[in-house]
Amino acid sequence: MSYFERHIFFCLNQRDNGQACCADHAAQEAFDHCKAQVKAAGLAGGAGKVRVNKAGCLDRCTGGPVAVVYPEAVWYTFVDRSDIDEIVESHLKQGRPVERLMLAPDVGR
Repeated sequence: MSYFERHIFFCLNQRDNGQACCADHAAQEAFDHCKAQVKAAGLAGGAGKVRVNKAGCLDRCTGGPVAVVYPEAVWYTFVDRSDIDEIVESHLKQGRPVERLMLAPDVGR
C-alpha cells in the first residue's frame, strides 16, 4: 500500500521555443484550484489522502493542459475549473474516473 491513496500531477511546463505547452493553457490556475478543492473536501493531509503535485513536462503536450492521477494512471485534459471540480469529486473523492475528460491514449508530444 502506498502512503497516499492518490496523487494527481499537473504539468506546469513552459516552453520558450513556441512549441505547445501546458503553461500556455492556464495549467497553474488549474493546479491551484485543484489543490484548494482537495483541501476543502478534506482529502488532503498525509497518509491515505490525496496529494496534488506540480510536474514538469509529462510529454503529452499536444493534449495540454494535462494531469495524471496515480495509482490508476488515468490521464486527463481539462478546460476550466468545472472540469477540475469534476475530477476532484468523481475520481479523487469517489474513485470513479471521469471518462469525458480522459486524454486519448495516442496523444503525445
